[in-house]
Amino acid sequence: MNDQDQRLDRGVLAVALVVVLGAVMSILDITVVNVAIRTLAQDFSTDLATIQWVVTGYTLALAAVIPLTGWAADRFGTKRLYVVSIGLFVAGSALASAAWSAESLIAFRVLQGLGGGMILPAGMTILTRAAGADRIGRVMAIIGVPILLGPVLGPILGGWLVESASWRWIFLINVPIGAVALLLSVRVLPVDEPQPGHRLDWLGLGLLSPGLALLIYGLAESGSSGGFGSGKVLLATLTGATLLIGFAVQSLRSEDPLIDLGLFANRTFSIASGTMILMAVSVFGGMLLVPLYLQAVRGESAFDTGLLLAPQGLGAMLVVPLAGRLSDRTGVGRIVPFGLVLAAFSFFSLTALTTDTPYSVLCAILFLQGMGMGAALMPLFSGAMQTLRRSTVARASTVLNIIQQVGASIGTAVMAVLLTQAIASRLPAGAVGAGFDAEIPEGARERVAPILADSFAETFWWAFALVVVALVASFFLPKHRPEPVHDPDDDAPAAPALIPH
Repeated sequence: MNDQDQRLDRGVLAVALVVVLGAVMSILDITVVNVAIRTLAQDFSTDLATIQWVVTGYTLALAAVIPLTGWAADRFGTKRLYVVSIGLFVAGSALASAAWSAESLIAFRVLQGLGGGMILPAGMTILTRAAGADRIGRVMAIIGVPILLGPVLGPILGGWLVESASWRWIFLINVPIGAVALLLSVRVLPVDEPQPGHRLDWLGLGLLSPGLALLIYGLAESGSSGGFGSGKVLLATLTGATLLIGFAVQSLRSEDPLIDLGLFANRTFSIASGTMILMAVSVFGGMLLVPLYLQAVRGESAFDTGLLLAPQGLGAMLVVPLAGRLSDRTGVGRIVPFGLVLAAFSFFSLTALTTDTPYSVLCAILFLQGMGMGAALMPLFSGAMQTLRRSTVARASTVLNIIQQVGASIGTAVMAVLLTQAIASRLPAGAVGAGFDAEIPEGARERVAPILADSFAETFWWAFALVVVALVASFFLPKHRPEPVHDPDDDAPAAPALIPH
């Protein structure tokens, strides 16, 4: 297929705009709240352990609802699902901006998560079906920009809104954006007929969603509950793991499983999925460490920290479009390893961080890391999708989003625990918590900062090791672009007509 045939037409680009608007809201909201946690605790007169659930509740809601997306897309149609998801997210945002207590804010954040968890997988399914298998790489490049920029722009936007306006605006800003996204969704997205060929696997849902939620809860609590050996953490993670094993057994026996584990019989999908979860654990987990380093060791504010992270997003922006084009022309096995080499080199460089590492050097490392993420993440999505039948795209998209979400959550929790342990081995008992306080007096910072810097450097070695494992797995990805897959059970065209409605 020549380049003219692969070019994205105006209809597909219009769909992409709508999907990106929704993705920007849901992804930014994961990180934009982090910089306001201290302010929220002060305004609601509660402790950080309680207000932290403003973040954790949102994440748990995402994990719980994502498994429903594939079935709901088939049962109700992706357009209806997308519109409802944005509606829930906007309603949760408006209510969160008017919260009167910590408990009400946590509840409204859960409502946000129930909508936000379905926005991205539903949007990716719409884009993939609209563009067709031959142009998956390019549409993944479009949706990849907000995915990669979310962790960078979120702290900047959140810091600016908290400092210049009020914490309520970090939620209220979603309302006008969501209103535009809703209007465009109704008018632009293609009308698709529901295909209720599968009944909802209630038993599978009862095992998977609580299993994921308990696993993420246990990992999220490990940092504040004494590590992975804590009784509460062990109970939650082991119960979650047991439920997930039960889900796997149930899915293999069910005629209509919630998630089709048969997808993993596809060699390319399995390798891409395995590489993706390793990358999510290492890269997204490692991304937690840099802002903590800047605040704890260097004493930077949340807003300045966000600005210093900007080179990472710039690197991703430069590479993602090119990686998307290459994914449509050649095998992702020629692209992903290159990106992971860049990511591995960046983490290796971060193992040498000190209290006075020049910001020019740090920004260069982060720029390189962003390039590596851009060259690896979206091609992994493309590679996983390219060898699948069109009728399995919705459920495959759900699987990949679960993998990324769970991998990122695991990575964040693991890196936080490893960092805590590294600091605990160097500081006296009871002094670990001070290492994360960005308001340490300058005199004390001069004594503590070198110890903290060594702890961060040690933790980056773990991130580097995990990226290397992902790199080894990526060598088994296909080196040549696969032939289009014929779906004998699907009479619909590969790129359905876009009917404004």
